[in-house]
Amino acid sequence: MRGLKVIERFKSTQVHALNPPDSTVVNTSASSSTSNKLGNHRVNFIGTKLKSSQACSVSRAKTLLPFGLPRTDLLEPPIEPHLKPIQLIETLADLYHRFKACSELGKSLICIEQYSILSSLGDPKLLRRCLRAARQHAFDVHSKVVLSAWLRYERREDELDGVSPMDCSRFILECPKAALVSGYDPNSVHDHCKCYEECTKSTDEHVSEGNKFLTLEEDSDISFCVGNEEINCVRFKIASLSSPFKAMLYGSFMESKTYKIDFSQNDISVEGMRAVDLYSRTRRVDSFSPEIVLELLSFANRFCCEEMKSACDNHLASLVSSMEDALDLIDYGLEERANVLIASCLQVLLRKLPSSLYDPKVMKIFCSFEARERLASAGHASFLLYYFLSQVAMEENMLSNATVMLLERLRECAMEQWQKALALHQLGCVLLERQEYGGAQCCFEEASEAGHVYSLAGMARCRYKQGKQYSSYRLMSSLISEYKAVGWMYQERSLYNVGKEKIVDLDTATELDPALPFPYKYRAVSKVEEEQTKAAISEIDRIIRFKLAPDCLELRAWFFIATEDYESALRDIRALLTLEPNYKMFHGQVRGDMLIELLNHKVQQRSQADCWMQLYDRWSSVDDIGSLAVIHQMLVNDPGKSVLRFRQSLLLLRLNCQKAAMRCLRLARNISSSENEKLVYEGWILYDTGHREEALARAEKSISIQRSFEAFFLKAYTLADSSLDPESSYVIQLLEEALQCPSDGLRKGQALNNLGTILVDCGKLDQAATCYMNALEIKHTRAHQGLARVYFLRNQRKAAYDEMSKLIEKANNNASAYEKRSEYSDRKMAKNDLNMATELDPLRTYPYRYRAAVLMDDQKRN
Repeated sequence: MRGLKVIERFKSTQVHALNPPDSTVVNTSASSSTSNKLGNHRVNFIGTKLKSSQACSVSRAKTLLPFGLPRTDLLEPPIEPHLKPIQLIETLADLYHRFKACSELGKSLICIEQYSILSSLGDPKLLRRCLRAARQHAFDVHSKVVLSAWLRYERREDELDGVSPMDCSRFILECPKAALVSGYDPNSVHDHCKCYEECTKSTDEHVSEGNKFLTLEEDSDISFCVGNEEINCVRFKIASLSSPFKAMLYGSFMESKTYKIDFSQNDISVEGMRAVDLYSRTRRVDSFSPEIVLELLSFANRFCCEEMKSACDNHLASLVSSMEDALDLIDYGLEERANVLIASCLQVLLRKLPSSLYDPKVMKIFCSFEARERLASAGHASFLLYYFLSQVAMEENMLSNATVMLLERLRECAMEQWQKALALHQLGCVLLERQEYGGAQCCFEEASEAGHVYSLAGMARCRYKQGKQYSSYRLMSSLISEYKAVGWMYQERSLYNVGKEKIVDLDTATELDPALPFPYKYRAVSKVEEEQTKAAISEIDRIIRFKLAPDCLELRAWFFIATEDYESALRDIRALLTLEPNYKMFHGQVRGDMLIELLNHKVQQRSQADCWMQLYDRWSSVDDIGSLAVIHQMLVNDPGKSVLRFRQSLLLLRLNCQKAAMRCLRLARNISSSENEKLVYEGWILYDTGHREEALARAEKSISIQRSFEAFFLKAYTLADSSLDPESSYVIQLLEEALQCPSDGLRKGQALNNLGTILVDCGKLDQAATCYMNALEIKHTRAHQGLARVYFLRNQRKAAYDEMSKLIEKANNNASAYEKRSEYSDRKMAKNDLNMATELDPLRTYPYRYRAAVLMDDQKRN
């Protein structure tokens, strides 16, 4: 219904451009985006001697292409740091079977294995679902702490202004306090948590309570001497603290017959011993200072006072709320084996990621072999912990020493074969990026021996880097002959092939896996080398149409600059910077915004009003990349406009760029000037992360503050999509309320289109047609599809076909329109439309299902 939010497609989170001749030049800025850090592959521009026919063009564009044009002999695809099973479906089916058959204690780890396999698909929602399932089935405190922090990191809550790392999201799966409670309750995992601040007694109450017990000295029948001080205690109370005390005070030891016992040599202060006495009477530690509780913890360990230790452990854990607290107390926890305290400290450090990675004290806790051993001795060094840490480290800076050390610790924690394969493969990827080819080759070889066939591609790449091209070719050829053909096999072999055979391999790779960017990029650059720049643009367009990747946009921008089409180049660079604001061009040599400044001198400047007109035009022609570029320009002129950030998020969701969309939503929320507007953006964030009831609550709260289009629209969309409202009439009423509120034509067109959809579902075709007509009047082009459906339901098939033809004619991105039009035509025309849909977007599934069904029908007839 939202219209701009479609099913996530198969896509990779990695974005790699083209390898440089000297890969030591890398962008390691901490503020770089994920994709920059995971690959550092940029388009390499080499100054080449161009032919005389290009001399004039180069003369005019030389300031914009200072490094020349890319060359095919320097292009390389990345080795992705993910598990990539050859038989993905069979592997997932086996995981499902194992999950159903195993005990509750093993299910969490199977969910993490599933996460590691699905990571190569790059679907954030799918990965989050795996993490939620893992947290849901986690039993021990350590796993709960790591997984709740991981879920928080995936939502990037650290980017929200005014949100503390220890703030609770009100859901058990992500609640920091719930994570510190051991055990598994399958009935409560979807419930809200109960985070209420504990009522602490005032100082006066503590003093009066202490005095109360000091007045009970007549009950005392034993004294413990610490230095010159005597602490009067109750013998049976002290004896009840532990078995050693009971044996000492009531057994055959001499202390059982004495009134005074010297405790001066037991490393406890006078205040500490008084606290022991008070604890023995009250069984509480909340009246003591942290220093005294730490002393009690040490005392409890020495004398096996398990109940006292548990009380101290839990109390100290409740005090940890900041990085400083965690760093101060974790050493005490490790020394005293205070598991809850350690978990609480780890939780703060993990929930502060990624910023905590840049604190040397934090890295000292995790990185070294000795640090891991120390954590392991307390039961807090796990594969899960280091998997999380290493993923964050790779996203932040793939080449750092800390990343290598964390991956080495991950390898040491690996117990199962898939864990060893993952750790070794990722370490190999990092070492390959660091140009440590010998070490990388060893890692890839060990990973392949652990059963990960894709690591052989890394092994071949390492041999190639060491001058063994034929050896790499033979390795990949043997792989192709031994296993079921997969796109990445032919892509990798193409690097070691020559001439026409290289192109054949690349074409085969595209046929087997259309989502691989490298073959398109190679073919495009090769066409530029043959002076066929327009053909090169057409080739790179093939993948940009269905998979928006910054490196492909960058490459196309350079082609436009080479042909002096500066408007198109500027559009692509603005769209690229929307995806990755810190992207650097020319292999990290030139900032994107600097290149925009240069290109601005080549194009006509537009006012903000002109931009709004252009946005309407691009939006109505379903030109999503063009719309992104216009909004980027408008934000440069007015960076505090939260509604523009919101529009960015809608477009990015339509383009299946969910991470970038969520970042824009968070920015919109941070810069919004009103509380009701902020609530709407928070509602969309909650909705997109699966918390629909909370999203609905935010919408209602926003409406209670001020009636607005977006608040009503959010409420209507949430109710319609989540089936929280069994009747459509209320959703219709909400959309009508939204349309009565002030808004621009872009959003009102969307609301009219959505209202028409619901009316069609209710059988109110005339009203629906009116909504679609009204939407078309304000240039909401997608309303043609809804109107076509109305015609079809009225048995006006030809009118429905013609209506979809209008959408195809107007829309820049029209693969879905061809797919939909096929429903209103005969079999032959439907086949043509679906073939066109597949050509434009090979990742759309309906055309394949339709053709398969036709083949099945033909087979039955024969």
